[in-house]
Amino acid sequence: MNVRRRRISGIAVTAATAIGLGTLSACSSDSSAAGNTDKFDVVASFYPMEYLAEQIGGDHVNVTTLTEPGQEPHDLELSAKQTAQMGEADAVLYLKSLQPAVDEAIAQSDVKTKIDAATLTKLEDHGNVEHDHGGEEHADEHAEEEHSEGGEHPLDPHVWLDPVKYAEIAQGVAESFEKADPDHADDYRKNAEALAKKLGGLDTAFKDGLAKTDTKVFFTNHAAFGYLAERYGLTQEAINGLDPESEPSPARIKELQEEAKADGVTTVFYETLVSDKTAKTLAKDAGLKTDVLDPLEGITDKSKGEDYVAVMESNLKALESALGAK
Repeated sequence: MNVRRRRISGIAVTAATAIGLGTLSACSSDSSAAGNTDKFDVVASFYPMEYLAEQIGGDHVNVTTLTEPGQEPHDLELSAKQTAQMGEADAVLYLKSLQPAVDEAIAQSDVKTKIDAATLTKLEDHGNVEHDHGGEEHADEHAEEEHSEGGEHPLDPHVWLDPVKYAEIAQGVAESFEKADPDHADDYRKNAEALAKKLGGLDTAFKDGLAKTDTKVFFTNHAAFGYLAERYGLTQEAINGLDPESEPSPARIKELQEEAKADGVTTVFYETLVSDKTAKTLAKDAGLKTDVLDPLEGITDKSKGEDYVAVMESNLKALESALGAK
């Protein structure tokens, strides 16, 4: 996800919305489309929101996602059909500031229940996070709307990679579902409790697994793991601001080589949805290994697990190995 985020024109989104609203009837033939079932129809913006909706909603919900498997979520541009589906849904579940095109479309949509995961936990400023790729001007443009304290950086949206914060969001989603679809409130509550236990178990596994390690520092080509690092006492060093197809500068390579020696870093992590070229270049030049640390923005055939919990367990194993867990 080190790709540069394209700016989405407000005019383009408005046009797509207008086209989408004009094609509602055309979408009604799609049996899986949001708004076309007898269930509580939820449109989720990308995988972590889709997982919550499915886990909490169970048999009572029909979930569609705006971000297809393998699609890089930050660069999502909505089709007229997707905008139309959103308009027909009973609820939309998203994470404001992660996907600008989604934010704009939801602002213009008349869907009754809009659930912004960013309001269900506390977002933090982890410095120059990934989606500040457009430079200082880009950062300034979004700092105010994302309520960054001090206005220096946008707040980090990658909260789902902290099981504790993800559980807080899940609780808020369950409460929204209960309010919007009271006939099934008891089931939503029970499903949310079951999910909370899963996420609690995951948190315990990370705490125990990373309590004693040779080093607390890990390298990644994408600054997605700030919340996870903060939760478990680690330090994330991202090779940030680089296009995935470019190579690190000699000065940056030298800096990271020195840090790797000083902090006992063994591994450069890359992810499944973007090129691994940068990570492998750094690893080769610095004499380090490479491995996958998945930011869980989508599940694909390359994912090391079939769902959120399984991939997070795989992430834990990768971190334990890289950090020298005892």
